[in-house]
Amino acid sequence: MTAETITTISPTTNTPVAIRHGPSDAEMEAMPTTAASAFRSWSMTELAERQALVKRALQLLRERQDALAKTLTEEMGRPIAYGAKEVATAALRGEYMLRVSSECLADTPGDEETGFRRYIRKTPLGPVLVLFAWNYPWLILANSLFPALLAGDTVILKPSPQTPSVAEQAQKLCVDAGVPKDVVQVLHCGDFDRLRPMLRHPSIKLICFTGSVAGGLSVQQAVSDKVAVRVGLELGGKDPAYVRSDVDVAWAAEEIVDGAIFNSGQSCCALERIYVDSKIHDQFVTAVQHILEGYRLGDPADSTTQIGPVVSKKAMDTIASHVQDALSKGAKDATPANDTFVNLPKDGNFVSPRLLIHVTHDMTVMKDETFGPIIPVMKVSSDEEAIQLMNDSQFGLTASIWTKDTHTGNRLADGVDAGTVFINRADYPSPVRTFFNAFARKANLSRTLHGVGLKVQEKGKL
Repeated sequence: MTAETITTISPTTNTPVAIRHGPSDAEMEAMPTTAASAFRSWSMTELAERQALVKRALQLLRERQDALAKTLTEEMGRPIAYGAKEVATAALRGEYMLRVSSECLADTPGDEETGFRRYIRKTPLGPVLVLFAWNYPWLILANSLFPALLAGDTVILKPSPQTPSVAEQAQKLCVDAGVPKDVVQVLHCGDFDRLRPMLRHPSIKLICFTGSVAGGLSVQQAVSDKVAVRVGLELGGKDPAYVRSDVDVAWAAEEIVDGAIFNSGQSCCALERIYVDSKIHDQFVTAVQHILEGYRLGDPADSTTQIGPVVSKKAMDTIASHVQDALSKGAKDATPANDTFVNLPKDGNFVSPRLLIHVTHDMTVMKDETFGPIIPVMKVSSDEEAIQLMNDSQFGLTASIWTKDTHTGNRLADGVDAGTVFINRADYPSPVRTFFNAFARKANLSRTLHGVGLKVQEKGKL
């Protein structure tokens, strides 16, 4: 089969900004073999040597963060004011993994017995295939790439066709830091059928996928009959927030708006369901309106822009359908006047934030992932009702509870079915936090960050 041509369309202009040519069938078939060959030598290097190389790669990541941020703006529409922060946070994640790697990868001693020395040795796993999404590509990449290198694994990076440059830039960072060139490879592919043989290749020992629910299920199904490969899936979210009546309303509203519409709401951990105690519901809505009045939507290359475009025309249609479904079933559009929400750039996929009230769980906007800058607010009468509604979802990624009574907040958190529950903040990309997505719900089948992210990349030997 001839090489695939992959064109990246700018969300800002709807014109091509990058073209990549995928490998031929023969080239693709050779990549896992190359990874396995590189693994034989890379896995035998001392941990201290791997740590030194990763440290240098992370230094280069920080040095190049402004240039890398510019590429994010061009390829996926991130406002330029925020791109460098993602790259810096990716470096923080890698630096944390580096700090804990000696402890996490050390031998685990067994019970003592005269005449015996027992221990479990952490050994490298093998070639890792990383399939990562476009919405936070550097953060997602950092979750798998740096733990894999520290553990002694080789890596094949398959970026989203929306952000092809990220994988290439990451590979160059590693090579420039001194990592042997075949330890990190880049695969450009937009056709799942062409990817399937690589997923099933016997040399691949771990698949890390971040993306849509449908894409993750396709990966899982492709290898469902194989026992020698591990699969981690980080897919969708419909993350809830519960605002209790004792909260500082103005402060909570500002934080929740940011958690809902940052990156144009294109985050698996975006706040997509807001439950507010009836005693402060109207006050909270007014506070959200006041905050939205000051937001600026526009060209992501403008340093004053806070909200850029969404990724595609298809995304625009999905968001619009969720809003229309809600309005047709009784929701009210309470979005305040804002000139930038009305006078949109003539090109690109720009979607204005929308504040919806009088929403219910009969509406798509409260059930399915919207992935856009929509803030649906639902009135609740008690803690019990709020928790029941928070748990009424097929997703279980993160959640948050907003209250001055942190003791009660933590007690309520125990009843929330989510991998991570925050008190008084929305999603926080801390590298110290363990990103548990292993909750028994659709779309959450992986574990990354903290020491757990390193343990996924190794295997024990008694």
